[in-house]
Amino acid sequence: MSQTRVDLQGSLPVPMLLMVVAYVLGTFPSAILIARANGIDIRTFGSGNPGASNVTRALGWKKGAWVYVLDALKAAVATGLALGYDGRPLAYWAGGAAIIGHMFPVFRGFRGGKGVAAGSGVLFVLQPIIAPFACALWWIVTRITGKAAVGSLVAVGLVPAGLALLDRPAWEYAALGAVCALILVKHWRNFGRLIRREEPSLSSVQKAA
Repeated sequence: MSQTRVDLQGSLPVPMLLMVVAYVLGTFPSAILIARANGIDIRTFGSGNPGASNVTRALGWKKGAWVYVLDALKAAVATGLALGYDGRPLAYWAGGAAIIGHMFPVFRGFRGGKGVAAGSGVLFVLQPIIAPFACALWWIVTRITGKAAVGSLVAVGLVPAGLALLDRPAWEYAALGAVCALILVKHWRNFGRLIRREEPSLSSVQKAA
């Protein structure tokens, strides 16, 4: 790994700086800003989750799509910067940092989104063959079940299997598996609501007044 350093309060190594940048990019509040621009606080609507699915329930598919694009883009930028600097291992670390920033933003009391859109941004950079299939699977399952959480759980859960079919190195399989596991763990409340049949539907959008 390159020993290049930047003069930033004690010669912070560039890889560490990229991790910090990735985390900060991940905290960008796409859902909160778009919802606020349309007159609502997304944290008080529906599930309270500041993510694309909840914005879709509140404001419709078009606004939800914008949140998805922005959340995916911020993680993709963070991952791409690290990939260009020092290859795939650092890119996975930076992608994970961006997802953690999205899930646990220090600027908002560590209360963030579920990481699916951000995770797809990482996937599009590092696994561009798998990413379109994962997104298509999410869309199909979500449309069939009416539950975005079910689509997310199925798509995220099957991503490592797709990687195994590409015969990638074991370390990469473990890295992607860890990212997927993190996203699935963040969905633990959804598991409970699905079991109790209380998970809100995405098929019939109830827009905020």
